[in-house]
Amino acid sequence: MKFKGKSTEFIILEQITSINCHILKETHQGSLTVLWFVSDNNKLTIDGVKTTFNKNQIVFLTEFHKVEVTSVCNIKMVKFNRPFYCILDHDVEVGCKGILFFGASQLPVIKIPINEIERFEILWKMFTIEMTTNDDLKIDMLQMMLKRYLIMCTRIFKSQSNYSNKKIELDIVREFNFLVEQHFKTKFSVSDYAEMLNKSPKTISNLFSKLGSKTALQYIKERRSLEAKRLLQYSERQVQEIAYEIGFEDVQTFSRFFKNVEGISPSNYREQFV
Repeated sequence: MKFKGKSTEFIILEQITSINCHILKETHQGSLTVLWFVSDNNKLTIDGVKTTFNKNQIVFLTEFHKVEVTSVCNIKMVKFNRPFYCILDHDVEVGCKGILFFGASQLPVIKIPINEIERFEILWKMFTIEMTTNDDLKIDMLQMMLKRYLIMCTRIFKSQSNYSNKKIELDIVREFNFLVEQHFKTKFSVSDYAEMLNKSPKTISNLFSKLGSKTALQYIKERRSLEAKRLLQYSERQVQEIAYEIGFEDVQTFSRFFKNVEGISPSNYREQFV
């Protein structure tokens, strides 16, 4: 089911099985996708990483994620674009920017708790009912349903990552991650992002160290490397072109960077997919 507004805005609700799983590979500019797995043993490769998703897991994808299907049993998909609902404009309400979407190189996955499953099923049913209605309030109702869906997912993510116990610190981390997503092709140092956050580089580095996660510099490097892997695997651009695309002045520096992060040269990485 697809709703298209008077301009370019759209939202798609689809029950995906092995018959129509090609939909997962379709890309739409400016779109975000939520996949709710309602069966076990769904095998996808996302950005070259093979992953098995089981019942009541939910994964969140942007237009930049490259999805390949090995096997699919049953998935409930919501796909929408920025004109329909912009998570950046509504971040105060929903709070999923840098958490569910645009969180640098980390792929966000949640597991719906048993006591929450019924709420998700009811919301999905209401969602599908609204998709079949035809009145002047349809787009408002669909946006309301989507907002509710994203809020429910964000709450689960925060509870499963102990977000509430470290809210201030994690708010800074998600803002850092979002800035990296926007500027990784032109800004490569922690100090660049610290300045945009009105923090000192030492404060940012200490924060990442305190949370026991990757270093801030690792996030930047991994995001650049992720883009390189996507281009190497899914485009026919020369290695030199890819190097320039993500901010390297010469191919030798890029090759050393890529091998240091991924443990393999760009050319050898590409050869794996030929």
